[in-house]
Formats: sequence, structure tokens, C-alpha cells
Amino acid sequence: MLRNRSSLLFQPTKTLYLWDFSKTPNITIYCFTIMAEVEEKTRYSEDELKEFETIIAQKLEATRNELNFIRETLSRKNDNGTENTANSTKLMEDGADISEKEQLSQSAGRLQKFAQQLEAALIRIKNGTYGVCRDSGKLIPKERLRAVPHTQQTIEAKLKASN
Repeated sequence: MLRNRSSLLFQPTKTLYLWDFSKTPNITIYCFTIMAEVEEKTRYSEDELKEFETIIAQKLEATRNELNFIRETLSRKNDNGTENTANSTKLMEDGADISEKEQLSQSAGRLQKFAQQLEAALIRIKNGTYGVCRDSGKLIPKERLRAVPHTQQTIEAKLKASN
């Protein structure tokens, strides 16, 4: 796709090749691409939004399951199991347990934030703003939304904002 100075969007529709044999042994090949003006989409169709909604719902369910597992693991803080047989190794195990619980707690925080971002994406689907870049107003490519369904920026806008 190509834009001209007036911001019209053009898409290649056909490519033609012309061979010039008049200068043998050197043959010249000319290539012409016919472009057609296309209307730029400003939002995704209902079917496309349903596809994204399914992707987000699946990721949200997996995130919530993982978050619940971590919370259950953290709530078993006094569960020593049957392996508590030697008092001499108890101090080292306590240190490892504390470190593991800190890591689990950090993971739970990240997962909670991710779940909130996915929930916000579902709200954007419902109000019709999903897939539109918050900075440029352009449609975010489907490939990016499939990979990062909670995103609110095109790659270009994200890179521009980070610089």
C-alpha cells in the first residue's frame, strides 16, 4: 500500500511486464504496477471483533487460572508436608521458601495487571474503539492484535513514544 501527498491510500492491483527485444542481445524489461485507490478502514467489522474477543477471552481465562494457582500456592504458607524431618536444614529451606514466595507474589502482580489490560480490551470491543491506535487514530494491524490483543498502539506509535 502506498500514500500520496493528499493522504489517499493506494493498493497495487496488477503488475505488467514489458520486454523490449529491440536492443538484442541486451533485453530491457519494464515493470508497471497499476494502483487503485482504496478506502482506509477506520474500525474492524463485527466478525473481526468477535475473533479478537475470543482470543482475549481465552487469554483472560488462562491468566485467571494461573493467578488462582499462584494465590493458592501462596496461601499454603504453613504447609510443611511430610518432608519436614530434619531441623538442621530448616533454616535453609525457610530462606528458599521466602524467596520463592516473593517471586510468586511478583508473578501474581504481573498477571493481575495483564488480566486488567485484557478486561479493558474487552470493554474497548464493546464500545467500538478496539483496534484503533490511541496515538495516531489508525487501525492497528490484525497480526499485532493477535499477538498482543491488549495493545492500544501501532508499532510505529509505540516506537515513537519510547524515543
